[in-house]
Parts: sequence; C-alpha cells; structure tokens
Amino acid sequence: MAIAPYANRYVCDLVAYEPGKPIDETARELGLDPATIVKVASNENPLGPSPLAKEAMRRELENSHIYPDGGGWKLRNAIANKHNVDISNVILGNGSNEIIELLCHSFLNPEAELIAAEHAFVVYKLMATLFGAKYVEVPDPGFVHDLDAMADAITPATRLVFIANPNNPTGTTVGQAEIDRFLARVPDHVVVVFDEAYYEFFDDAPDTLRYVREGKNVCILRTCSKIHGLAALRIGYGFAPAGLAEILQKARQPFNTNAIAQAGALAALEDTAHVARTKAVNAQGLAFYEEAFRQRDLEFVPSVANFILVKVGDGDRVFKEMLKQGVIIRAMRGYKLPDWVRISIGTPDQNARCLEVLDSVLAAAVV
Repeated sequence: MAIAPYANRYVCDLVAYEPGKPIDETARELGLDPATIVKVASNENPLGPSPLAKEAMRRELENSHIYPDGGGWKLRNAIANKHNVDISNVILGNGSNEIIELLCHSFLNPEAELIAAEHAFVVYKLMATLFGAKYVEVPDPGFVHDLDAMADAITPATRLVFIANPNNPTGTTVGQAEIDRFLARVPDHVVVVFDEAYYEFFDDAPDTLRYVREGKNVCILRTCSKIHGLAALRIGYGFAPAGLAEILQKARQPFNTNAIAQAGALAALEDTAHVARTKAVNAQGLAFYEEAFRQRDLEFVPSVANFILVKVGDGDRVFKEMLKQGVIIRAMRGYKLPDWVRISIGTPDQNARCLEVLDSVLAAAVV
C-alpha cells in the first residue's frame, strides 16, 4: 500500500535540493578518468583543506571511539574569543545549513512566513516548504538584495528574513548603510538571518556582529566549508543573542558536530596562512574570468565570493556539453536563471581548462 497519501503534503511536494554533480559519479557515467575531471560547481576551496586542520584531524582519529563534546566547548570558546562575543552567543551546526534548519524548526509553521530575495540560496525556499510556511520572494534588481522592499514585505506573520551577504548564486553584496536602515525597520517578532558563508572573501564586509552584541533578533551564519576547505566535514557556526541561541540549542540533535570536524575547525580558524593563500588564488581567478568574459562579450555579475555567474544562453545545454568534456559547472535553472551558469573559482590550471571547454561549447552552438 502506498504510504505517500498519509505523509505531510508539503513534504511530498518538495523538490529536493540537487547538489553539484560529484566527480566519481561523472567518471562512472561518462567513462572518464576521475583525475582528469575539473569540478568547479560547488564553490569548494581549490587548494584543499587547511594543512593545520588535516594534522589536527589525524590526531583526533585516535579518539574516534569516544563521543564528541556535545556542547562543542573548545570550538565555541575559540570562535567566541576570535570574534569578541560570549560563548553563549555561539552555536555549532552540521554545516551552516543545519542552523538554517534549526531556525526553521524554531520559528516556522503553516501560519508563518519566511522572506528572502528572488535569487537567493535555494535552501531557504526548501526549508520554508518543508515546514509548511509561506515563502515570500522579493525581487532583487540587478541581482542585489533590495532591503527596503524586503522591509516593506514584513507582515505580522513574518518570522524569518534571510539575507545572504555575499549572496549565492550572484556574488553580490549589501553594505552597512543599507543593513542599518533595514534593521531599524524590523519589528521585534522577526529574526533577521545574515547568511555569511562567503564572508571571508569580502574585504569590506559590514559589521553585523554588533547587532548580536546589542541583543537584536539577529542570527549570523558562517562556515568552515569555503575559505577553510572543510566542506566534507559539514561544520558551520552561528552567532545570536543568548536568548535566541538558547532556543536554537534546544532544537539541535545531540552530538550534531562530530569530534573530528570540531578538531579540524578549531585548527583551521588559526590557519591564517591558508586563508590568505585561498583569498589570493580566488582574487586572481575572479580577475581572470571577468577579463575573459569581457573579451567574449559575455554578460556576468561581478562577484566578491568564490564563484561567478555568467550568461551563456541555454545553461542546461552548456552544463551537459561541458560535462561530457570532464568539466563540471552549475546550471542555474533551479534559481530561475535558465540562461546562466555559475562557475566556482579554481586553481589557475582549472580556470584555464574550464574557459577552454566553455569556449568550445559556445562555439559549437553558433555553428
């Protein structure tokens, strides 16, 4: 007997999140050597993990028979000290995505609303749908969050507003003045979530932590997946006033971050050399793609993150044809951008290979 009719309708109707295509899967399907495949689809760190993190994780493997510190005291304390907040303001997540889910567990229901920008991270919409809440999508002219329009969209039913800064998949940002003006208009029944997964790539980042220190209903999300190269560990963290953080702590699973991930993150936070190298490689790659796209008269969105959005015509076709040649990018139909693809910044060799294949695919479309 089919069980689906008895499940929550909004779960059955959900379109599951589709991650970037894995290298091994691509190799199996196309008969390619995995070593020859270039994956620039998931905004991963092309330099790999922090070397300090790798050493710390090797040491921690010896204690794999022991449960992790469920409260993550060492890591939370290090994060708090680094950012001049109290440990009560810090929450850990199985990736920052889990903290998004904790926020939705805590504040969403079928009577509630979540507000986000039109071209924001697709997981916000998935989470709103999963909890049966209304998803309110605000247009973002020029692919930039319109915070004044987002403030206008707030109603008595609004519980969460997500602002990705820098935004994925556009790489665009909003500044301090816009944020200050927006927060001055936000009523007390709303939690504003600043998703700052790409914060470290942003040289002129606004100070959102001041609002946590002031006790505003603000939650800030950060991750070790991007700048620190620890995506496989699924380790993220958030900042919130103590009262809000306590609610989120109640919603999380016991031992939600494993000991090896905690050890790796703790070491990675101190690896300033790896961060500096990553930022340098990323800046070089962004400049490479921007110049290449200008030369080819391809429309793109200037980015401060570790990816770039470029208009190529039929994004799905370009993705499939590049995949055949062993280069994995990300088609953007799921973000209502069928003419665009997103390319993660790789090493110089990876960037050159990606552009070479993109050129061949676009040229074939003209013939």
